[in-house]
Amino acid sequence: MYTASETFKGVLIVTWSAGCLTLTEEILIYLSTILVLGIVAQWLAWRLGLPSILILLIFGLVAGPVTGFLDPDQILGPLLVPLVSLSVAVILFEGGLNLKIDELREIGTVVRNLITVGVLVTWAMTSVAAYLILGLDADLAVLFGSILVVTGPTVVLPMLLHVRPSGRVGNIAKWEGIMNDPIGAMLAVLVFQAILMGGAGGATAATFLGIMKTVFIGVLIGAAGEIFLVQSLKRYWIPDYLQNPAALMVVVTVFTISEQFQIESGLLAVTVMGVVLANQKAVAVKHIIEFKENLRVLLIAALFIVLAGRLSIADLDYIDGYSLLFLGILMLIIRPVAVIVSTWRAKLRWQELVFLSWMAPRGIVAASVSSVFALRLAEEGFAQAEVLAPLTFFVIIGTVAIYGIGAAPLACWLGIAQSNPQGILIVGAHSWGRKIALKLQEAGVRVLVVDSNYSQISEAYEAGLPTYHGNIMADHALEEIDLEGMGYLMALTSNDKANSLISYHFSGIFGRAKVYQLAPVTEAYRGKEVIPPAHLRGRFLFGREVTLSYLAQRFEAGSTIESFRLTEDFDYEDFKNCYGKLAIPMFLVGETGNLYFFTVEEKRFTPRPGQTLIALINPSGRETEGCGPKDQTYPEEL
Repeated sequence: MYTASETFKGVLIVTWSAGCLTLTEEILIYLSTILVLGIVAQWLAWRLGLPSILILLIFGLVAGPVTGFLDPDQILGPLLVPLVSLSVAVILFEGGLNLKIDELREIGTVVRNLITVGVLVTWAMTSVAAYLILGLDADLAVLFGSILVVTGPTVVLPMLLHVRPSGRVGNIAKWEGIMNDPIGAMLAVLVFQAILMGGAGGATAATFLGIMKTVFIGVLIGAAGEIFLVQSLKRYWIPDYLQNPAALMVVVTVFTISEQFQIESGLLAVTVMGVVLANQKAVAVKHIIEFKENLRVLLIAALFIVLAGRLSIADLDYIDGYSLLFLGILMLIIRPVAVIVSTWRAKLRWQELVFLSWMAPRGIVAASVSSVFALRLAEEGFAQAEVLAPLTFFVIIGTVAIYGIGAAPLACWLGIAQSNPQGILIVGAHSWGRKIALKLQEAGVRVLVVDSNYSQISEAYEAGLPTYHGNIMADHALEEIDLEGMGYLMALTSNDKANSLISYHFSGIFGRAKVYQLAPVTEAYRGKEVIPPAHLRGRFLFGREVTLSYLAQRFEAGSTIESFRLTEDFDYEDFKNCYGKLAIPMFLVGETGNLYFFTVEEKRFTPRPGQTLIALINPSGRETEGCGPKDQTYPEEL
């Protein structure tokens, strides 16, 4: 327990049993707590296989309204809304960097309909439901409906990364989520301004003019920011170490300037800037994309902790049977209707329609907009203004929890995603790379072999392997390669540095734990071995001595890759005794198809009967004659 008193100068003395804290020290503790809770929540979500947004909301509610430890309004005061707005701008810019115009060739019509017709249908139906079920006044019901049309990348992108749906449905959901944010925010602001102005005729005219002004200013300033940044990079006006900070500076500047001309046009401006920057060919922006991805993770973590922490226990009074009914109608009726209307004659499979109908979680923009509007409406004397924020957070928590937990199982049931993909993307189609791929395929593992060498990839194709001819590092490669069912990557090219670069490039897609390469031939510097740091390469396969040259020598000498079914009569110890030290265990395929890799790291699994062991053995076969009476029948070679 502690007591607090605030002096005229703003110094808050918090008396603990062990001493006292100034206001500065208390704020430092609060800010550190927000950061720690945000990162721990995302790590815990990763360990549990749950959507990170759900854990972040739980942590924020516990730290804020449940325990009363965090009070963001007291900590940040008037800085809260500007910081939230700038953070959302950076997140939207990063989302725009992930949008490729080429994707719209197949899904452009659907995306256009979802962010226009779909938004209008959602707005109208949600407003009616809020008026009839929640009992809101007509003006507030229309405003509440406009707030809830926003989905947004802060929740959609983490869910898509968690689910990894195949085909075009993932791109549709990504485009809708990113483009919905500025459109939904703009709609909500215009409705809010119309409510304050009053009068149907004047409000309609003001709304139309506001839309035109917002679009014009947002597109113009966003494009100008992109041109300025590209020209600065192209002419080498910015040194390498300042390129990421300079890009962040331009994003913040574009957002701020646009907001000065038209409220909420800044979100559209930074989105346009991100999309145009991602699709230009004049300069490389991959390093900027990586920087913004890391920044997005940090911002999302802090934002959800802060905004959830703003709620109070009293807000739970607004959660009752009517609000639950409203949530059910929003998810089970309004969203499917909006999807069906928007995808009319789009030739989507019913599985894709069902998944899109289950992908409309609400996020940061809805939370921040509702919080700001609630304060302004309360100042203007609207009696029901205080219900906006708690009802919005109820919808956010409900949609994130239900959509988030159900999205992955639903996608697996619909056949558009796999819960635990075990396929391997193998880069390198040389002779022994093909042998490895063939043996894995025989054991039931899905493989895809990639190589830019036409002769080698042709031989792989003739051998019956799924192939892709092209440079795996090219920008268009990921758009053309079907990664459905692929959970791992092995870089097996004849160049150690290329293997490290490929592994680093794909670690953001598969995760560092599932990207592998052969151990490189180490170079010596001042008597010490030089090995690339772990974050710039993949995990080393098989053994520290199993390098490219070592494997080439073994295969040239006649070594082969064999598969063995482990049984009670011939287990892993028997295998090692019979085939000696020259045998190199490579992979283990479990009874349910799970794949395990032997690496230079400490072994984290034990081969057991019922599993299939894939190993490299010497030309002479068994080294030991005394393998016991089982020599005649074991191992069973597949």
